[in-house]
Formats: sequence, structure tokens, C-alpha cells
Amino acid sequence: MTAPARSLYKPPRMTLAAYALIGVTIVGSSFVSGIFGMAGGMILLGVLLTLYDVATAMVLFSIIQFAANGWRAVMWRAHVRWPIFWWYALGALAAFGAMRLVAFIPDKATVYLALGAMPFLVELLPKSARPNIEWRGMPFLAGLITTVVQLLSGVGGLFLDMFFQKSMIDRKTTVATKAVSQTFSHVLRATYFASFAGAAQIDPWWALAPAFLLSIAGTSLAVLVLERMTDHGFRAWTRWIILAIGVVYLARGSALVLGG
Repeated sequence: MTAPARSLYKPPRMTLAAYALIGVTIVGSSFVSGIFGMAGGMILLGVLLTLYDVATAMVLFSIIQFAANGWRAVMWRAHVRWPIFWWYALGALAAFGAMRLVAFIPDKATVYLALGAMPFLVELLPKSARPNIEWRGMPFLAGLITTVVQLLSGVGGLFLDMFFQKSMIDRKTTVATKAVSQTFSHVLRATYFASFAGAAQIDPWWALAPAFLLSIAGTSLAVLVLERMTDHGFRAWTRWIILAIGVVYLARGSALVLGG
């Protein structure tokens, strides 16, 4: 397949209220992701999709999340399981190469429905059948499949978390290892959608600087909560938050489909 033709989409003229909404969402989503290692990305991407086309939203999302996850990886770097990351990165690169040959950009309804359905699809999988990131070959498989999921739905943190649920890895190591893995994935996703000529149009570029600072601020605040949370509470809150977000996005995606 060939890459999509040059997009006729023009970025909307952003109001002060729209910038304020994005700013608050960046802080809030970075705070949530900083605690649970996921879920915040689902919130941020959902808001960006209301303001931009899919390709632009994906690139912006990737850049902002790169700052948040990168800073989280720096803060928890002593807890990273590097062998898991290196195998994950190899799998992610293999998936990126395959998906770029396909050259597919989903529409908004598809992204919302995929985001909303993902938590429930994971829940339907029997716990005994869920993989363990510590098993041989699983980090590579996690990188491969999670990257495909990210390029189709925008967010793969939830899917990646499935590989950690059966492991004996504590919450800090989970957050740290997922942070460095997702940082790498955000680079791949930004590269993927930006590689389509004219598909992503970010304007103004200067707004990225404060976005970086806000994402770092939200991530830094999350440390105070994560330090006080138990491993049991960490997993329980993660589950209920992502299910609630999933319901909202299923409704949003259904509305887009019904509305044509």
C-alpha cells in the first residue's frame, strides 16, 4: 500500500480555553500515569482527538507522553529491568517496520472504540492465560504486539500492563520498566504518523515547551502518592480507573459511528 495523499486538514484556530483544557489534561494525565504507569495516556489522547485530526493528535500525544514517560523513567531509573526493555525494544522495532509497510491511519471512531474496548478484552482473558513478562521470550512478544496496538488505537500501556500482572515485580519496578519501554514506543509512534506526508500538522510548535513542563510537573507530583501506595492498592485502582475510561470512550466512539 502507498502512503496516504497529502492531507487537506487544517489545524483549528486554538482559543485560550482550548489551551487551558489541554494544559489541565496534561497535568492530570501525567499525574495518573505517574502513579499507575498507564491510564493517563487514554485521558490525554481522548481530549486531543476532540481538537485535532488523528495523525496530528497522535504526534502531539507521542511528544507530550515522551516527556512524561521519559521523566518518570529518569526518576525511577534505579528500578528499571533493563533486559526486559532491550527485548521489548527489539519487538517494537519489528512491529514498526511491518506496520509502516501497511501504512494505515485509523479514523477517530476506530481509535475511540479500540481505546474503549481494550480494557474489557483484557478482562475477558482468563488470568491463567495471561502472559508473564518474566517468562522467556515474553518481553519481545510484548514489544511486538503492544506496538501494533499503539499504532492502531494510540495507547498500548494497558495491553503492556497485562504482561506485568502475573509477575512478582513490585509496583516501582513495574512503573519504571514500563516508563522506559513506553518512552521508546512514543518515539516510534511519533515517527510513524509524522512519516506520512502532510498527515500531521502541529501549530504552533512553541506550545510544546510548556506542554513538556506541565507533563513533568504532573509526573513529579505522582511520586508523593506512589511512595505511599501498597502493591495491592496499586493494582486495584489501576483496574477500576481504566474500566471507567473504557466506558466513556466506547460511548464516544459509538456516537461518532451513529452520527456518521
